[in-house]
Amino acid sequence: MTGWWDACLAAAFAAGLTATCGKAPALADEQQPLAQACGGDEIARGMVRRILDGRTFVLDDGREVRLAAIEVPTLGGPQDPAAAPKAAAAALDALAGGDEVVLRRAESGSDRYGRLLAYAYIVRDGDQFLLQQELIGDGFARLGVRIASTCSGDLLSREKAAREAKLGLWADPYYGVLNAEIPSDVLARRGQFALVEGKVASVRESGATIYVNFGRRRSGDITVTVLKQNERSFAAVGLDLKALAGRRIRVRGWIEQRGEDRAWIEAERPEQIEIGD
Repeated sequence: MTGWWDACLAAAFAAGLTATCGKAPALADEQQPLAQACGGDEIARGMVRRILDGRTFVLDDGREVRLAAIEVPTLGGPQDPAAAPKAAAAALDALAGGDEVVLRRAESGSDRYGRLLAYAYIVRDGDQFLLQQELIGDGFARLGVRIASTCSGDLLSREKAAREAKLGLWADPYYGVLNAEIPSDVLARRGQFALVEGKVASVRESGATIYVNFGRRRSGDITVTVLKQNERSFAAVGLDLKALAGRRIRVRGWIEQRGEDRAWIEAERPEQIEIGD
């Protein structure tokens, strides 16, 4: 396996990112494994034979594994669309290529392509270190929308630290948090995963849906939708959706377009919405 430091620098150089790579993950900041493991029971273990992209690899028995709870760039910025995806793949290779991994069950056991969805732990000197944790902490991945509740707080904190330090993809303005006051910039990312931040103008309920609106217009603004049937899960962690009006929030999810000029993000889980600093 390529050395962590050399591969991380090479990936950062290729992507034009100013990443701070640190030591090999088993020693990074003298961190300890998560006190409570992300994911459920162990479902498999094996050697990582081949890296397919920044969150997908093939085990030595031929099974494909997709890392749960994270998103890595599939498209880069306009200057070099391939840079960030290549950097994420290189970082994953540096972390796990040729190493033994232990896989723990995600909420869904597999995706529609038959790949195992899992929380993957690198085995180093008898200890296990979470791959998702390392990729997020070094800025090569963002936290996704389906996250094990046992580790969401830790992963959110690591993402915030990487973002503030401008590590990895966070060094490129293209991947920065989008401003809800500029809806055209958000709509330009339709079909992509992004973070959007702004002040909530209103919260409305209609039928089976709650609408968290960043603007007051019926068109040309951004709306976050939450199904009423999911409201209880938000309330369970102290997130009162109807009390968000006037608050500054950060939302993560996939950008959709409704009508000609309205951007929508569907929030299924409370981890997708953070109260602004």
